[in-house]
Amino acid sequence: MHLVFVQVLFLLFISLPAGILAQEAFTVERAHRQVDLTGYTRAITTVNLSSEVSGKIIERNYDIGQIIGDDPFFVIDTTFIDFQIESTRHRLKQLKITMQMKRSRMNYLKKEFMRIRELYQRNSTAGSKRDLAEEDFTQAELEMNTTDVQITQAQTSLAELEERRRRHRIFAPKGWRVTGVGVEIGEIVQVNTTLASVGDYRNLVVPLALSGDEFATLKRLEEPFGAILEGLPIKTTVRRVNPHFDEKTRKINLELEVHGYTEDHRGGLRLTLPLKVISGRLQVPKAAVINRYENPKVKIKSTGEEIAVIVLGESNEYLMIGDNRQLLPGVELASP
Repeated sequence: MHLVFVQVLFLLFISLPAGILAQEAFTVERAHRQVDLTGYTRAITTVNLSSEVSGKIIERNYDIGQIIGDDPFFVIDTTFIDFQIESTRHRLKQLKITMQMKRSRMNYLKKEFMRIRELYQRNSTAGSKRDLAEEDFTQAELEMNTTDVQITQAQTSLAELEERRRRHRIFAPKGWRVTGVGVEIGEIVQVNTTLASVGDYRNLVVPLALSGDEFATLKRLEEPFGAILEGLPIKTTVRRVNPHFDEKTRKINLELEVHGYTEDHRGGLRLTLPLKVISGRLQVPKAAVINRYENPKVKIKSTGEEIAVIVLGESNEYLMIGDNRQLLPGVELASP
């Protein structure tokens, strides 16, 4: 009989409502909302290729979408600069021959001057003859120095021409992809003409514009943080933040760098970054609100005091409320 009585009490106990056994705990929290930040990929760096020399395009090795290899993107005709280089080389060769002739003459005049000076010191020749020999030697030395300067100038001109010739072959960074081509083979281009555009799609970035609350929430995340790119999970990090504040949009502009995406890299891939944004407002569970005659209140668990609240918005399970000195984050609320 005693055993039956205990079993009946146990059945009555477990059939009681949960609220009678223990009231569910509610707390005041910082308001948050779930947002999905969306942006589209682009190359981490883009460059316009331009010409530093003028001439006719005689070779083009890449088209839109192709990946840059070892070959030059464009080759400009070098006919005229080749003529200049050949002419300068002949002039330099002639100057070196002239230099040898003048050095030989200077050495001869130097010996002649030394011989006449020695005769003059022994009173065996006139002073005027010594002076003439000295003048001839000095002039020969100056002429040799002048030729040496001319050789240096010719060497500099040759180096400049060879450098200009190298710039008739226009290269783009290896591994980048072509995004635009502005000239065709046979066209005449001038200095600073834009020939093509290329981008580094090996690394992708996504520009975003964030509100102050969104940016503050993003800063609290530990990098790298997860995102979705074209339906695939990837990791991202903040590459850079623009310190300029856009007063029209009131947004903060930044770039995210994509990591771990193994599919084809290109621009326009959709990235979604789920973010639980925490604002300066407060929120309370809807289940903790006493709504009597459209006068919502909550009850502080520790004191039993009912506090009127101003509802500013709502989400699935929470109401966003206005600030209240008695309702601070972490305050426990009683069930209605």
